[in-house]
Amino acid sequence: MKSFKQKAKEKADRLEAERLLAEEKALEARKWEDWHHERELEQQRLQEQQDEIAQREAQEYELRLQQQLLREQEAQIPSKPIDTRIIYKQSFTWQAFSNHEKIINLPMSEKVRLYKLAQSRQVDRINQQGGGVGTAAAVKYVLTFAGDGGPDDYVATTFNPDNYDGTGTGLNHGFTVSYWIKPNEIGGFQQALGRRSETNGRFHFGIKSATKVHVGVGAAGKDGNTHNDGVETGHGMEAGNWYHMLYTYGGDDHSSIGGDRHVRIWINGKEIYKDGADSGTGNENGMGTANWQPSWTDTVNDTSNVYFGSRTDFNGLPDSPYSQGWACSLSEVAIYKEEKDEDGTFANEVYNGGTSYDHTGNSNLVGYWKLDEGSGTTAEDLSGNGNHGTFGTEGTALPTWGTR
Repeated sequence: MKSFKQKAKEKADRLEAERLLAEEKALEARKWEDWHHERELEQQRLQEQQDEIAQREAQEYELRLQQQLLREQEAQIPSKPIDTRIIYKQSFTWQAFSNHEKIINLPMSEKVRLYKLAQSRQVDRINQQGGGVGTAAAVKYVLTFAGDGGPDDYVATTFNPDNYDGTGTGLNHGFTVSYWIKPNEIGGFQQALGRRSETNGRFHFGIKSATKVHVGVGAAGKDGNTHNDGVETGHGMEAGNWYHMLYTYGGDDHSSIGGDRHVRIWINGKEIYKDGADSGTGNENGMGTANWQPSWTDTVNDTSNVYFGSRTDFNGLPDSPYSQGWACSLSEVAIYKEEKDEDGTFANEVYNGGTSYDHTGNSNLVGYWKLDEGSGTTAEDLSGNGNHGTFGTEGTALPTWGTR
């Protein structure tokens, strides 16, 4: 039988062995951490070197482009006549052009492209498909979104269709929505803008498929097999082209409103009809009808306000209101509190005005985002109601400014 001293010594030896083993493991862990940290530092140094090389090469390339343009001017190389409507009316030199407030912060390659376009009088209005002749402009900023599958970026406005001016009046009394869009993809259930605050709280605008539009009004999602003049199989939109979209709603038929519930859509000034319908004013024609009762406008949650580049959807709460993003570019979003069109007159007025069309002079305008700031992370509401938009993302990248 072991004595007390023997037992105590064995215990002490065991504890000492455990301590030494723990120290050995800790030392090994520190060595691994030091090695891993050194690897990270090495990779960081390598990345910084690569970034520095890439930046230097880009600067050298831009410098060569600038020097080439200056040499061409010094040699007085003939150029095509300059359109005097272009905003750069001072002496049309590279220095004056590149230092203009709307040009100076653009990449050099973009400056060169726009300069040559301006010289050759080829600065187009935003629509490239004919029709609608707007005033020439050397630069037109637009806002571009990556859509679903990317960073899920968007602009979150404070515009609530149920209470757009703080008085409690909603767009279920009737509305008009107008915007320009360039789809970068054509897919299923993609929204240019809107919200869905509850089952009967739809206010969103986009497409359902390569052949069907999709507009949500109150309780209705309108997405019939649409067609227009000269297009037999659908809305006719293609990726990479600009289109003007205009939607109207005649208001709910509730006794306090007295509307006709009629939904209409125009693309590039041509009315879109549901399958088997006509362009007449009857409720069976156009895109049909939609109910939006006053009792359905009381919901207030994180999906009540309108997004650009997607829509909100109450089904995503409490996690995320983002839904059905669209990879596209947007410009000139305007919302009115009345049905401004039944026969296409206003739709063609806006379309033919191009992106130089100014909505601010029109009556009953309740939201207007030109989306032409060109920098920053705010989209200003020019209607006077102050429902500005703030850039947001479900990932790491925000919407980006581009030019036409």
